[in-house]
Amino acid sequence: MSNDIQLHDCRNAFAKTLEALAEADERIVSVCNDSIGSSKLGDFRSKWPERLINVGIAEQTLVGAGAGLANSGLVPFVCGASCFLTGRSLEQIKADIVYSNANVKLCGISSGVAYGELGPTHHSIEDLAWTRPLAGLDIFVPVDDVETAAVIRYVAQNDHPTFVRLSRMGVPRLLPEDYEFQPGKAQILREGKDITLIGCGVTVCRAMDAAEQLASEGIEARVVNFPSISPLDEETIIQCAQETKHLLTIEEHSVRGGMGSAIAEVVVSKAPCKMKLLGFPAFAPTGSAEWLLDHFGMSVGGIVDSAKALLK
Repeated sequence: MSNDIQLHDCRNAFAKTLEALAEADERIVSVCNDSIGSSKLGDFRSKWPERLINVGIAEQTLVGAGAGLANSGLVPFVCGASCFLTGRSLEQIKADIVYSNANVKLCGISSGVAYGELGPTHHSIEDLAWTRPLAGLDIFVPVDDVETAAVIRYVAQNDHPTFVRLSRMGVPRLLPEDYEFQPGKAQILREGKDITLIGCGVTVCRAMDAAEQLASEGIEARVVNFPSISPLDEETIIQCAQETKHLLTIEEHSVRGGMGSAIAEVVVSKAPCKMKLLGFPAFAPTGSAEWLLDHFGMSVGGIVDSAKALLK
Protein backbone atom coordinates (compact mmCIF):
# COMPACT_ATOMS: atom_id res chain seq x y z
CA MET A 1 0.00 0.00 0.00
CA SER A 2 1.40 3.38 -0.99
CA ASN A 3 2.35 5.65 1.90
CA ASP A 4 0.48 8.59 0.34
CA ILE A 5 -2.92 6.82 0.40
CA GLN A 6 -5.25 8.36 2.99
CA LEU A 7 -6.40 5.96 5.68
CA HIS A 8 -9.81 6.21 7.33
CA ASP A 9 -11.03 5.09 10.75
CA CYS A 10 -14.33 3.27 10.30
CA ARG A 11 -15.32 4.21 13.85
CA ASN A 12 -15.55 7.86 12.80
CA ALA A 13 -17.89 6.97 9.96
CA PHE A 14 -19.94 4.87 12.38
CA ALA A 15 -20.28 7.71 14.89
CA LYS A 16 -21.09 10.44 12.36
CA THR A 17 -23.68 8.28 10.64
CA LEU A 18 -25.27 7.32 13.96
CA GLU A 19 -25.53 10.98 14.92
CA ALA A 20 -27.23 11.86 11.63
CA LEU A 21 -29.68 9.01 12.07
CA ALA A 22 -30.38 9.96 15.71
CA GLU A 23 -31.10 13.52 14.60
CA ALA A 24 -33.92 12.22 12.42
CA ASP A 25 -35.17 9.39 14.64
CA GLU A 26 -35.70 9.89 18.38
CA ARG A 27 -35.97 6.14 18.91
CA ILE A 28 -32.23 5.68 18.34
CA VAL A 29 -30.20 5.38 21.53
CA SER A 30 -26.68 4.21 22.27
CA VAL A 31 -25.56 1.90 25.06
CA CYS A 32 -21.92 1.32 25.97
CA ASN A 33 -19.65 -0.32 28.53
CA ASP A 34 -17.38 2.58 29.50
CA SER A 35 -16.30 2.73 25.85
CA ILE A 36 -17.46 6.22 24.88
CA GLY A 37 -14.00 7.15 23.63
CA SER A 38 -13.19 4.01 21.67
CA SER A 39 -16.71 3.93 20.21
CA LYS A 40 -16.40 7.61 19.23
CA LEU A 41 -19.63 8.45 21.05
CA GLY A 42 -18.44 11.70 22.65
CA ASP A 43 -20.41 13.96 20.30
CA PHE A 44 -23.48 11.75 20.61
CA ARG A 45 -23.33 12.13 24.39
CA SER A 46 -22.91 15.90 24.10
CA LYS A 47 -25.95 16.24 21.83
CA TRP A 48 -28.24 13.74 23.58
CA PRO A 49 -26.93 12.89 27.05
CA GLU A 50 -30.26 11.33 27.97
CA ARG A 51 -30.01 8.95 24.99
CA LEU A 52 -26.61 7.48 25.87
CA ILE A 53 -26.55 4.84 28.59
CA ASN A 54 -23.17 3.86 30.03
CA VAL A 55 -23.55 0.69 32.08
CA GLY A 56 -19.86 0.44 32.96
CA ILE A 57 -17.72 -2.64 32.47
CA ALA A 58 -20.62 -5.10 32.63
CA GLU A 59 -21.20 -6.61 29.22
CA GLN A 60 -24.00 -9.00 30.19
CA THR A 61 -25.88 -6.04 31.64
CA LEU A 62 -25.00 -4.08 28.50
CA VAL A 63 -26.66 -6.59 26.19
CA GLY A 64 -29.62 -7.14 28.52
CA ALA A 65 -30.23 -3.41 28.72
CA GLY A 66 -30.14 -3.22 24.93
CA ALA A 67 -32.75 -5.97 24.69
CA GLY A 68 -34.98 -4.19 27.19
CA LEU A 69 -34.71 -0.90 25.30
CA ALA A 70 -35.59 -2.65 22.05
CA ASN A 71 -38.60 -4.28 23.67
CA SER A 72 -39.79 -0.82 24.71
CA GLY A 73 -39.77 0.36 21.10
CA LEU A 74 -36.37 2.05 20.94
CA VAL A 75 -33.55 1.22 18.51
CA PRO A 76 -30.44 0.62 20.62
CA PHE A 77 -26.91 0.57 19.21
CA VAL A 78 -24.99 -1.46 21.80
CA CYS A 79 -21.27 -0.65 21.61
CA GLY A 80 -18.23 -2.25 23.19
CA ALA A 81 -14.88 -3.84 22.47
CA SER A 82 -15.77 -6.80 20.27
CA CYS A 83 -13.87 -9.37 22.33
CA PHE A 84 -15.85 -8.50 25.48
CA LEU A 85 -19.17 -7.64 23.83
CA THR A 86 -19.36 -11.11 22.29
CA GLY A 87 -17.30 -13.31 24.62
CA ARG A 88 -18.65 -12.14 27.96
CA SER A 89 -22.29 -11.90 26.94
CA LEU A 90 -22.85 -14.68 24.43
CA GLU A 91 -25.70 -16.18 26.44
CA GLN A 92 -27.52 -12.84 26.53
CA ILE A 93 -26.92 -12.34 22.81
CA LYS A 94 -28.34 -15.79 22.13
CA ALA A 95 -31.38 -15.69 24.44
CA ASP A 96 -32.26 -12.01 24.94
CA ILE A 97 -31.55 -10.75 21.43
CA VAL A 98 -31.45 -13.43 18.73
CA TYR A 99 -33.89 -16.03 20.13
CA SER A 100 -36.19 -13.19 21.24
CA ASN A 101 -35.78 -11.39 17.89
CA ALA A 102 -35.00 -8.10 19.64
CA ASN A 103 -34.18 -5.15 17.38
CA VAL A 104 -30.69 -4.59 18.81
CA LYS A 105 -27.65 -3.43 16.85
CA LEU A 106 -24.52 -4.93 18.40
CA CYS A 107 -21.47 -2.90 17.41
CA GLY A 108 -18.21 -4.74 18.09
CA ILE A 109 -15.52 -2.07 18.25
CA SER A 110 -11.77 -2.72 17.83
CA SER A 111 -12.31 -6.19 16.41
CA GLY A 112 -9.63 -8.60 15.24
CA VAL A 113 -6.18 -7.74 16.57
CA ALA A 114 -6.69 -3.97 16.64
CA TYR A 115 -5.79 -4.01 20.36
CA GLY A 116 -2.55 -5.76 19.39
CA GLU A 117 -0.23 -4.63 22.16
CA LEU A 118 -2.78 -5.50 24.86
CA GLY A 119 -2.37 -9.17 24.00
CA PRO A 120 -4.58 -12.22 23.51
CA THR A 121 -7.12 -11.27 26.18
CA HIS A 122 -8.06 -8.21 24.10
CA HIS A 123 -7.79 -9.76 20.64
CA SER A 124 -11.16 -10.52 19.08
CA ILE A 125 -10.39 -13.30 16.62
CA GLU A 126 -13.23 -15.58 17.71
CA ASP A 127 -16.23 -13.20 17.55
CA LEU A 128 -17.50 -14.40 14.16
CA ALA A 129 -17.20 -18.04 15.24
CA TRP A 130 -19.22 -17.28 18.37
CA THR A 131 -21.98 -15.34 16.61
CA ARG A 132 -22.23 -16.99 13.19
CA PRO A 133 -24.11 -20.12 14.40
CA LEU A 134 -26.94 -17.95 15.76
CA ALA A 135 -29.62 -18.24 13.08
CA GLY A 136 -31.44 -14.95 12.69
CA LEU A 137 -28.49 -12.71 13.53
CA ASP A 138 -27.26 -10.55 10.66
CA ILE A 139 -23.45 -10.18 10.67
CA PHE A 140 -21.69 -7.44 8.72
CA VAL A 141 -18.00 -6.51 8.40
CA PRO A 142 -17.55 -3.21 6.51
CA VAL A 143 -14.46 -2.80 4.34
CA ASP A 144 -14.01 0.99 4.64
CA ASP A 145 -15.62 4.17 5.93
CA VAL A 146 -18.06 4.39 3.02
CA GLU A 147 -19.35 0.89 3.60
CA THR A 148 -19.47 1.46 7.36
CA ALA A 149 -21.81 4.42 6.88
CA ALA A 150 -23.93 2.44 4.41
CA VAL A 151 -24.18 -0.54 6.77
CA ILE A 152 -25.22 1.63 9.72
CA ARG A 153 -27.89 3.34 7.62
CA TYR A 154 -29.19 -0.05 6.55
CA VAL A 155 -29.32 -1.63 10.02
CA ALA A 156 -31.01 1.44 11.51
CA GLN A 157 -34.03 1.01 9.25
CA ASN A 158 -34.07 -2.79 9.43
CA ASP A 159 -35.61 -4.56 12.41
CA HIS A 160 -33.29 -7.61 12.48
CA PRO A 161 -30.92 -8.35 15.35
CA THR A 162 -27.51 -7.39 13.96
CA PHE A 163 -23.80 -7.64 14.77
CA VAL A 164 -21.55 -5.10 13.05
CA ARG A 165 -17.81 -5.81 13.36
CA LEU A 166 -15.71 -2.62 13.28
CA SER A 167 -11.94 -2.23 13.43
CA ARG A 168 -9.94 0.71 14.75
CA MET A 169 -7.20 0.16 12.13
CA GLY A 170 -7.00 2.78 9.40
CA VAL A 171 -8.00 1.50 5.95
CA PRO A 172 -8.01 3.08 2.48
CA ARG A 173 -11.30 3.93 0.82
CA LEU A 174 -12.15 1.21 -1.71
CA LEU A 175 -15.80 1.95 -2.52
CA PRO A 176 -17.42 4.94 -4.27
CA GLU A 177 -19.24 7.49 -2.13
CA ASP A 178 -22.61 6.62 -3.71
CA TYR A 179 -22.27 2.96 -2.72
CA GLU A 180 -25.41 1.34 -1.29
CA PHE A 181 -25.08 -1.69 0.97
CA GLN A 182 -27.03 -4.84 0.16
CA PRO A 183 -27.16 -7.64 2.76
CA GLY A 184 -26.14 -11.02 1.40
CA LYS A 185 -24.21 -9.45 -1.47
CA ALA A 186 -20.45 -9.47 -2.10
CA GLN A 187 -18.61 -7.12 -4.45
CA ILE A 188 -16.05 -8.17 -7.06
CA LEU A 189 -13.50 -5.34 -6.79
CA ARG A 190 -11.08 -6.74 -9.35
CA GLU A 191 -11.56 -9.33 -12.08
CA GLY A 192 -9.23 -12.29 -12.60
CA LYS A 193 -9.41 -15.81 -13.98
CA ASP A 194 -6.66 -17.73 -12.16
CA ILE A 195 -7.54 -17.43 -8.46
CA THR A 196 -10.00 -15.57 -6.23
CA LEU A 197 -8.80 -13.65 -3.18
CA ILE A 198 -11.67 -13.15 -0.72
CA GLY A 199 -11.46 -10.75 2.21
CA CYS A 200 -13.57 -8.80 4.66
CA GLY A 201 -12.78 -5.71 6.68
CA VAL A 202 -9.12 -4.73 6.93
CA THR A 203 -7.78 -7.60 4.80
CA VAL A 204 -9.39 -6.53 1.54
CA CYS A 205 -6.93 -3.71 0.82
CA ARG A 206 -4.10 -6.19 1.35
CA ALA A 207 -5.74 -8.57 -1.10
CA MET A 208 -5.98 -5.76 -3.65
CA ASP A 209 -2.27 -5.00 -3.30
CA ALA A 210 -1.45 -8.71 -3.53
CA ALA A 211 -3.45 -8.95 -6.77
CA GLU A 212 -1.34 -6.14 -8.21
CA GLN A 213 1.85 -8.01 -7.33
CA LEU A 214 0.50 -11.27 -8.73
CA ALA A 215 -0.42 -9.48 -11.96
CA SER A 216 3.21 -8.41 -12.36
CA GLU A 217 4.07 -12.13 -12.32
CA GLY A 218 1.44 -13.04 -14.88
CA ILE A 219 -1.20 -14.32 -12.45
CA GLU A 220 -4.70 -12.83 -12.74
CA ALA A 221 -6.30 -12.69 -9.30
CA ARG A 222 -9.94 -11.81 -8.73
CA VAL A 223 -10.57 -9.86 -5.51
CA VAL A 224 -13.92 -10.07 -3.71
CA ASN A 225 -15.12 -8.12 -0.68
CA PHE A 226 -17.46 -10.11 1.57
CA PRO A 227 -19.03 -7.59 4.00
CA SER A 228 -22.07 -9.77 4.67
CA ILE A 229 -21.10 -12.87 6.64
CA SER A 230 -24.72 -13.69 7.45
CA PRO A 231 -26.63 -13.73 5.15
CA LEU A 232 -23.91 -15.03 2.82
CA ASP A 233 -23.63 -14.51 -0.94
CA GLU A 234 -23.57 -18.16 -2.01
CA GLU A 235 -24.08 -17.26 -5.67
CA THR A 236 -20.82 -15.31 -5.85
CA ILE A 237 -18.94 -18.07 -3.99
CA ILE A 238 -20.13 -20.69 -6.47
CA GLN A 239 -19.38 -18.41 -9.43
CA CYS A 240 -15.81 -17.75 -8.27
CA ALA A 241 -15.19 -21.41 -7.42
CA GLN A 242 -16.36 -22.56 -10.84
CA GLU A 243 -14.62 -19.82 -12.83
CA THR A 244 -11.24 -19.54 -11.08
CA LYS A 245 -11.14 -22.99 -9.42
CA HIS A 246 -8.93 -21.64 -6.60
CA LEU A 247 -10.18 -19.69 -3.57
CA LEU A 248 -7.98 -18.01 -0.94
CA THR A 249 -9.84 -16.41 1.99
CA ILE A 250 -8.02 -13.81 4.09
CA GLU A 251 -9.49 -12.61 7.38
CA GLU A 252 -8.47 -10.92 10.61
CA HIS A 253 -10.00 -13.81 12.54
CA SER A 254 -9.30 -17.37 13.54
CA VAL A 255 -9.31 -19.86 10.67
CA ARG A 256 -11.89 -21.74 12.75
CA GLY A 257 -15.47 -20.60 12.34
CA GLY A 258 -15.09 -17.27 10.55
CA MET A 259 -15.67 -16.02 7.02
CA GLY A 260 -13.42 -18.67 5.51
CA SER A 261 -15.30 -21.45 7.26
CA ALA A 262 -18.64 -20.04 6.06
CA ILE A 263 -17.39 -19.98 2.48
CA ALA A 264 -15.85 -23.45 2.79
CA GLU A 265 -19.25 -24.84 3.85
CA VAL A 266 -20.68 -23.63 0.54
CA VAL A 267 -17.71 -24.80 -1.51
CA VAL A 268 -17.61 -28.34 -0.13
CA SER A 269 -21.30 -28.93 -0.77
CA LYS A 270 -22.01 -26.95 -3.92
CA ALA A 271 -18.80 -26.10 -5.85
CA PRO A 272 -15.75 -28.13 -4.79
CA CYS A 273 -12.43 -26.52 -5.73
CA LYS A 274 -8.94 -25.95 -4.33
CA MET A 275 -9.17 -23.67 -1.30
CA LYS A 276 -7.06 -22.30 1.53
CA LEU A 277 -8.12 -20.36 4.62
CA LEU A 278 -5.67 -17.65 5.68
CA GLY A 279 -6.12 -16.22 9.17
CA PHE A 280 -4.96 -16.83 12.73
CA PRO A 281 -4.26 -20.53 13.40
CA ALA A 282 -3.91 -20.03 17.18
CA PHE A 283 -3.91 -17.34 19.86
CA ALA A 284 -2.00 -14.35 18.56
CA PRO A 285 0.87 -13.09 20.74
CA THR A 286 1.34 -9.52 21.90
CA GLY A 287 2.40 -7.13 19.17
CA SER A 288 1.12 -4.36 16.92
CA ALA A 289 -1.84 -5.17 14.71
CA GLU A 290 0.21 -4.65 11.56
CA TRP A 291 2.98 -6.95 12.84
CA LEU A 292 0.51 -9.65 13.83
CA LEU A 293 -1.18 -9.67 10.43
CA ASP A 294 2.20 -9.84 8.71
CA HIS A 295 3.53 -12.50 11.09
CA PHE A 296 0.60 -14.81 10.35
CA GLY A 297 0.90 -14.56 6.58
CA MET A 298 -1.50 -11.71 5.88
CA SER A 299 1.08 -9.28 4.58
CA VAL A 300 0.90 -8.55 0.86
CA GLY A 301 3.88 -10.86 0.34
CA GLY A 302 2.33 -13.54 2.50
CA ILE A 303 -0.91 -13.46 0.52
CA VAL A 304 1.07 -13.66 -2.73
CA ASP A 305 3.02 -16.67 -1.45
CA SER A 306 -0.17 -18.45 -0.32
CA ALA A 307 -1.85 -17.77 -3.66
CA LYS A 308 1.11 -19.14 -5.62
CA ALA A 309 1.32 -22.22 -3.40
CA LEU A 310 -2.40 -22.90 -3.90
CA LEU A 311 -2.03 -22.59 -7.67
CA LYS A 312 0.72 -25.22 -7.65
